[in-house]
Amino acid sequence: MSDMFGEKLKIALFGESHGEGIGCVISGLPAGFSIDFEAIDRDMARRAPGNSPLSTTRKEPDQAEILSGVFEGKTTGSALAVLIRNTNTRSQDYQPHLPRPGHADYAAQVKYGGFQDYRGGGHFSARVTAPLVWAGSLARQLLAQKGVSLAAHIARIGAVEDTRFTQPDAAVLEELLRKPFPVLDDAAADKMTAEVLAAKAEADSVGGIIECAAVGLPAGLGEPFFDSMESKIAHLLFSIPAIKGVEFGDGFGMAQLRGSVANDPFRMENGRVVTATNRNGGINGGITNGMPLIVRVACKPTPSIGQPQQTVDLLTGEDTTMTVHGRHDPCVVPRAVPIVEASVALCLLDAML
Repeated sequence: MSDMFGEKLKIALFGESHGEGIGCVISGLPAGFSIDFEAIDRDMARRAPGNSPLSTTRKEPDQAEILSGVFEGKTTGSALAVLIRNTNTRSQDYQPHLPRPGHADYAAQVKYGGFQDYRGGGHFSARVTAPLVWAGSLARQLLAQKGVSLAAHIARIGAVEDTRFTQPDAAVLEELLRKPFPVLDDAAADKMTAEVLAAKAEADSVGGIIECAAVGLPAGLGEPFFDSMESKIAHLLFSIPAIKGVEFGDGFGMAQLRGSVANDPFRMENGRVVTATNRNGGINGGITNGMPLIVRVACKPTPSIGQPQQTVDLLTGEDTTMTVHGRHDPCVVPRAVPIVEASVALCLLDAML
């Protein structure tokens, strides 16, 4: 297994991009939960490749096989194992002696001494996020039982920005989940699409920002310091390939504010404590305060581009150039939205169990 995360809810990921398959093992799920497999399929389709001119042409059905942990449509309480078979690979597109700039190829070569599966990036590939989305979609269903809703939108692609979350509610988040291109301001969608297609036309790529919100959270989740909610969520978000930055609430923007502005004043509303603003993103001292949780992630441009790039030949020890072949996203941001949602959902459910 390549990775494991969680305390009460544990998830392990396994497999490589061009191997027989990828999957996950989830332990800690309550017994007797009736799984909505159609809802999971919808989330999987949002992440799946080949469904848009903005994504790679690699087409994978991503049909999950349940190996254990489910009986007659309900969780059994034992470990739930899921397998997703790889069916559309082109391993000949990869040359292990020419590390691709921006990829994990060289770092993996050093760490594993050349024994790693280099095809399609192996277990470093974003392909392995498919079972993560499966697990996160299930976690979303369990959170809904507890009154928690969450969704994300594309906050930025290249130079084009969407509006930001202010005080999102469950209705706003549910609407985002139904959109094929999830933005708050629909006018931004066409401009973002044009930004991606312009980069694609130049055999280049573009990055962006995803903003995720969760509402209905109780106050008091999380721990101070090492097990803070920010620490746990950032840990899993930084595990997603291409994520290079994470911030909560106003994040780095708070560095230019004074305390009189950055602080969120408390007040009473219908018998409960709320804050007038939410610059801290629903977390104080590592613990949820009952306001909407707001987190933003920065996605770097896809490193696989069609332009010649400088690299080294590991066989000859000389400088050289290469052009990346294969099928790649000109922008990972749209397909990364459900991956970010899944990661946040898994962290929140782990905290609430």
